[in-house]
Amino acid sequence: MFSGISPTSLILILLIVVLVFGTKKLKSLGTDVGGAIKGFKKAMTEEEKAEAAQLSNNESGKSTDPVKQSSDTSSNT
Repeated sequence: MFSGISPTSLILILLIVVLVFGTKKLKSLGTDVGGAIKGFKKAMTEEEKAEAAQLSNNESGKSTDPVKQSSDTSSNT
């Protein structure tokens, strides 16, 4: 016996959703969800790039932390 929802049940659910919300509302909902996912992915890749840049700066001995930079320059005087 199959567990879960059968394909016939999925089609029936989809038909009810289309009747309740309408195709225009579902299209705008799909566009909004797609834009949100795209923005989330873009933010994640930008964050990963920033972390990689920070790690490479830390490995080369450069500090990107302004507090550390000010304490490093004050200790040199």
